Amino acid sequence: MNATSSALYIDEMGYAMSRLEIESSLCEDGDAIHEDSSSGQTKGPFKNLDNEIAQITKLKSMPHQQLVQVGSGRPELPVSPVKMLAGRESNYSGRGRFSSADRCHLLSRYLPVNGPWLIDQMSSRAYVSQFSADGSLFVAGFQGSHIRIYNVDKGWKVQKNILAKSLRWTITDTSLSPDQRYLVYASMSPIVHIVNAGSAETESLANVTEIHDGLDFSSNDDGGYSFGIFSVKFSKDGRELVAGSSGDSIYVYDLEANKLSLRILAHTSDVNTVCFADETSHLIYSGSDDSFCKVWDRRCLIAKGKPAGVLMGHLEGITFIDTRGDGRYFISNGKDQTIKLWDIRKMSSNVTCNPGYRSYEWDYRWMDYPPQAKDLNHPCDQSVATYRGHSVLRTLIRCYFSPAFSTGQKYIYTGSHNACVYIYDLVSGAQVATLKHHKSPVRDCSWHPFLTMLVSSSWDGDVVKWEFAGSGDVPTSSTKKRVWKRHFYEDYL
Repeated sequence: MNATSSALYIDEMGYAMSRLEIESSLCEDGDAIHEDSSSGQTKGPFKNLDNEIAQITKLKSMPHQQLVQVGSGRPELPVSPVKMLAGRESNYSGRGRFSSADRCHLLSRYLPVNGPWLIDQMSSRAYVSQFSADGSLFVAGFQGSHIRIYNVDKGWKVQKNILAKSLRWTITDTSLSPDQRYLVYASMSPIVHIVNAGSAETESLANVTEIHDGLDFSSNDDGGYSFGIFSVKFSKDGRELVAGSSGDSIYVYDLEANKLSLRILAHTSDVNTVCFADETSHLIYSGSDDSFCKVWDRRCLIAKGKPAGVLMGHLEGITFIDTRGDGRYFISNGKDQTIKLWDIRKMSSNVTCNPGYRSYEWDYRWMDYPPQAKDLNHPCDQSVATYRGHSVLRTLIRCYFSPAFSTGQKYIYTGSHNACVYIYDLVSGAQVATLKHHKSPVRDCSWHPFLTMLVSSSWDGDVVKWEFAGSGDVPTSSTKKRVWKRHFYEDYL
């Protein structure tokens, strides 16, 4: 099913709901339905969506059954905040408080769609924008060598302005250590630099005000080939880095030993994205321009370069992967203009078929996606679900699961070449929101881990935040006046 736009409706609490969501909430069995725009007929649940992840998502974002039945005595979804608060005060659930699922049911209804409010405006393209794990810091990386770390809790004050060392083309990726003491940044070079993000210096100029140590990801196997790093991520314990390169390889760097500990010739083309699957760091996911997602188990890498499994379904290269954090599910953004949801239990031991679809010449760096390719499907598609509506062109557009704390990972969101941010419902596939402000491609965006806030960054140089509601401020206008005010939230949950 294609995720299509729906008219928005406003409920009594000001929540923007799509018609599709309203219809979905009225289904007694919880399955989403949608209306075919051509025939006007309703259809069944999201085609091919695995029942297990639908149930897991429902459990993480559904209120307690007793709260659902408050007042009327019969199930009613979505449950209004008034009824849920009354049920909590009357202790209908027997807990005396909201559970995490109750909280998600409330918060996930209030999408960060209002705004935007301008955080910063630079003269060069923004390539990276990410909140820290606790939401107190925000990192933005620009093509013009600047990496800025903003203190979210202090009114978005620039805590550190880093001038990148030995930059080649652009900042391709950044990653904060779990303890937020260090930041690594990569460019089209085999050297990844690490900076002390927790130091007192605001202006960080390499080897002048601070040392930017270089971590060499090249090895003897590279034969002197100068490659670039597209993706770099800290492990959850902060002891390792995983990286993907234009040399078709995956690298693991041991920070304690200060040396490269693993290099795998993983794909037959650029490895655009890598990440650890979960907190254990045993599993690594990778995505490449060869169109394959691969799973690597470091506990059983007996045959060098042999993945634990391969996942097929994208027709073009993969630009980004985000893990759900459970060592099982992840999503990928593809140059075939789709996001796909994967379950690694469906993977194959090797590539089992070739889609054989290419009857055209196409380069995503400067051409639009061919119309004749939009209706093509991979003959061996192993994905659980496919989401369409955004565009993936010119740059490695990123996509993510929404936060577990506030939404139960109920949504998927992504940047887009057409300068928008798209939010999809994970289970129904509905496009529930489209955020419009930017004038150029949105390469990256980040949803605050706890607050109803999303920040997007674009090639137009703007870094802006979106919220459910502001505190009286006027959103950014076309005149691009700077707004530097802090929005406070009351934790009523």
